Amino acid sequence: MIGVISYLVFFSTVAAILAIAVLGLNLQWGNTGLFNGGVVASFGAGAYGTLILGGTPQDGHLGGFDLFYPLALLGGMIFAGVLAWVVGKLTLRLRHDYLAIATFGVAVAFENVMRNATAVTGGAQGIRGFERPLQSLIGSGFTYNLVFLITVLICLVLVYVFLERLTVSPFGRLLRAIREDETAARSLGKSPDKVRLAAFVTGSVIIGLAGSLYGTFYAFVSPQDVLPILTFQIWAMLIVGGAGNNKGAMAGAFLIWGSWTFSGWALSRFAPVEVQLYTGSIQFVLIGMVIVGMLLWRPQGLFPERLVVSQPGGGSRGKTQAEGLT
Repeated sequence: MIGVISYLVFFSTVAAILAIAVLGLNLQWGNTGLFNGGVVASFGAGAYGTLILGGTPQDGHLGGFDLFYPLALLGGMIFAGVLAWVVGKLTLRLRHDYLAIATFGVAVAFENVMRNATAVTGGAQGIRGFERPLQSLIGSGFTYNLVFLITVLICLVLVYVFLERLTVSPFGRLLRAIREDETAARSLGKSPDKVRLAAFVTGSVIIGLAGSLYGTFYAFVSPQDVLPILTFQIWAMLIVGGAGNNKGAMAGAFLIWGSWTFSGWALSRFAPVEVQLYTGSIQFVLIGMVIVGMLLWRPQGLFPERLVVSQPGGGSRGKTQAEGLT
């Protein structure tokens, strides 16, 4: 029983961290219409930044500054934001598929830099020797993992509340206006380029927070943690949950992560040995099938975006995106 509870705590921690990343992507795509194919670059920047700034001195690579953990966490988020600002300045004038290709190229380049810049990132061996915050006080077992889960859930709630308030604010309405009709927004004196850059950087900082928490939880990060498959996993979570809906984004994260872990367990338990050799590849195929299936069956996701429609007399009511198309 204790083993089951421990696994549920582990599962919930990783799922909640990924849910934070999906919320960041939802701001970019669901609310602004920015197809970010380089999610993993922001995620990795947060993880590497936090472990470099907060880790203990290590031979062979940069880091070991042993900063106070909240400062290291903030530093990882800043790294992700700075990287997003540079990428955004270079790519956000592109549209849709061109933007997706450009940002995906950034993600591939980021993974290769992390793998080969041994003097900075530890290369293929990654960054080790990170002391998890308060571990000496709380301990290293189940209790610590439970406390860390609570911390991650608090971060998830704070990000959710921030984005919920942002999306109903004038800035949030401006994001959706630019997403729907950039020409109309520009005719009203707005600057779509600046607004898109602000949304792109903000979403990337949130994704960087997820990466920072991920690196903290494992106390280790390597190029294997920033492979392109993570981008597709996070996109699948958003597509399944529902782009433009923060509750749907979080639900999609837990559903897809649960499906991913269950499929890995089922293949390792019941599949023939010859098939188990291709477990990873089969899971990749399953992720692709989920994305394509949802786009064909229910493109608005399980929880469609809720739009506020003004009524005569000043009233308003919420309606889903699907209802708005009927």
